[in-house]
Amino acid sequence: MAEAPVEILLLRKMHPLVEKAFAGRYGVHRLADAADPEALLAEIGPRIRALCVGGAVDGALMDRLPNLELIANFGVGYDAVDAAGAQRRGIIVTNTPDVLTDEVADLALGLVLATLRRIPQADRYLRAGHWPKAPFPLTASLRGRRVGILGLGRIGRAIAHRLESFGVEIDYHGRSRQADVPYTYHDTLIGLARAVHILIVVAPGGADTRNLVNAAVLEALGPEGILINVARGTLVDEAALTAALKAGTIMGAGLDVFENEPHVPADLAALENTVLLPHVGSASEHTRAAMAQLVVDNVVSWFEGRGPLTPVAETPWRPTA
Repeated sequence: MAEAPVEILLLRKMHPLVEKAFAGRYGVHRLADAADPEALLAEIGPRIRALCVGGAVDGALMDRLPNLELIANFGVGYDAVDAAGAQRRGIIVTNTPDVLTDEVADLALGLVLATLRRIPQADRYLRAGHWPKAPFPLTASLRGRRVGILGLGRIGRAIAHRLESFGVEIDYHGRSRQADVPYTYHDTLIGLARAVHILIVVAPGGADTRNLVNAAVLEALGPEGILINVARGTLVDEAALTAALKAGTIMGAGLDVFENEPHVPADLAALENTVLLPHVGSASEHTRAAMAQLVVDNVVSWFEGRGPLTPVAETPWRPTA
């Protein structure tokens, strides 16, 4: 009798590359396509050995999958996955680092320039027919500005590397000083904000960093300050940011992420001193395909007995003897 295929659950529609790679190799179930998701989970839950996700996974879901071995997360950020709960249950969690680093770093620089030079506003000005009547108002410049990075990880370093070519001074704040970089370290976020003109947020999300950028940090950034967020919306107190933008406490903000995506507060969206994007940091065809391939590679490597390729810190893997 032929061995039954490994059964995998996709929580939502995945990249076509994932679907194609798994077809014929594994038994694939799609929760988003089920007429009755609860009934499907009750039926297949005990047989599922891997979960492919791009969103929330809590302990309650894991408990419904008692033989789950692997959670393959589509994305580098995995704050929506209860990784600590997975660790307690002996489940490995993987993510997709590195393959999206350059894309997100590029977008962060785009947001810096678009926010400072008011590129979207200038585009709207031209399209509305205002140029023949008067030139577009002068804007701020990157010249003479100091840039601070909150979170000097893979993406933070890639952003810093790009900023070097602009000839700006770079400061950073994180859990600890990094000996192998030439940038100025600040041991508090307030200190970093006070020292720079542009604050780029690229730290991990989660409960520990929720509302890390608050009213006090924005006050320290000051009226010439620009806030850029390409990390997670939860790192920034949106109400405090909206108030600071309205009051002129800071000059402007460029945001690719929001607290309650895909919903953006109307009063924030109405502000002219913002550039707002619908979480497109890694949203290029090239990068999303690379992310999908890494999801596939993690799953295949696991079930071929070679272990996960990119386990997260909370669920390290060591081969058994």
